[in-house]
Amino acid sequence: MSESNPFNEARKVQAEDWFRTLRDDLCAALEACEDDTSGPSDSGELAAGRFERSEWHRGEAADQARSGADDQRGGADGGGGVMSVLREGRVFEKAGVNVSTVSGEFSAEMRERIPGAKDDPRFWASGVSVVIHPRSPHVPAAHMNTRMIVTTSGWFGGGGDLTPVFEDAAETEQFHAAYKTACDAHEVADYDKYKAWCDEYFYLPHRQEPRGVGGIFYDNLNSGDWNADFAFTQDVGRAFLNVYPALVRGKFDRPWADDQKLAQRIKRGRYVEFNLLYDRGTLFGLKTGGNTEAILMSMPPDVAWP
Repeated sequence: MSESNPFNEARKVQAEDWFRTLRDDLCAALEACEDDTSGPSDSGELAAGRFERSEWHRGEAADQARSGADDQRGGADGGGGVMSVLREGRVFEKAGVNVSTVSGEFSAEMRERIPGAKDDPRFWASGVSVVIHPRSPHVPAAHMNTRMIVTTSGWFGGGGDLTPVFEDAAETEQFHAAYKTACDAHEVADYDKYKAWCDEYFYLPHRQEPRGVGGIFYDNLNSGDWNADFAFTQDVGRAFLNVYPALVRGKFDRPWADDQKLAQRIKRGRYVEFNLLYDRGTLFGLKTGGNTEAILMSMPPDVAWP
């Protein structure tokens, strides 16, 4: 990989540092939600949830991961990442904010699918991935990720989307407005295109239904101006950081009934179906030797099928 590539070593470090900073800010914001409620309905005497971190290294067994270790940058050894997972909180049954930086070579199968990998299979990838499953069926589940990938080419990708059990037009509008604002601030972004892309991507063909109420999705972003593309990618993360905790706070103290909780568990089943059948990130992680526990962090803790 030539240093003439705008996705050079210094910019890899810059992107990786940002993903870690966003991770820290998101964890703090979600823990603040946990602190600011005594918990509705079935939360009882639960303590405010806290994220627990565990480090993993590419190629190592999950049970060899070291808890509480400092982040490690990826390199010639293939890299790794840090899982940050909150379980059984007052507000969130499960929330994961993972960062990873990995490098290596794509398999023959993957080389045909990844831009710039056909003639040179080497790659480097770094990013942050967020999946949140609230305790309350009134609070929407959410997903966000941003990433930078380098082959003989390089690009950014990511987005954020919302999956409510019970759709709320005002909530949906607020979420989309945050992402429209983020897109409109950058010439390299196109809100209408990314919104439509999200609607198309997060769709379950076998159910003939969307996974949720959408958001934005973008991939292969390389406008020729690395700084502009990176600035937009940062604002995608900031938009989620600003809007999602605000949505949580609007509903986290509402009581719920048993039938509403069952509806949530059934909706979570759709989430599982999408991630295991269609999600590109899941496929990328499993096909490139990622940590299985980190990849499947997105799975909800309690699910039902009717």
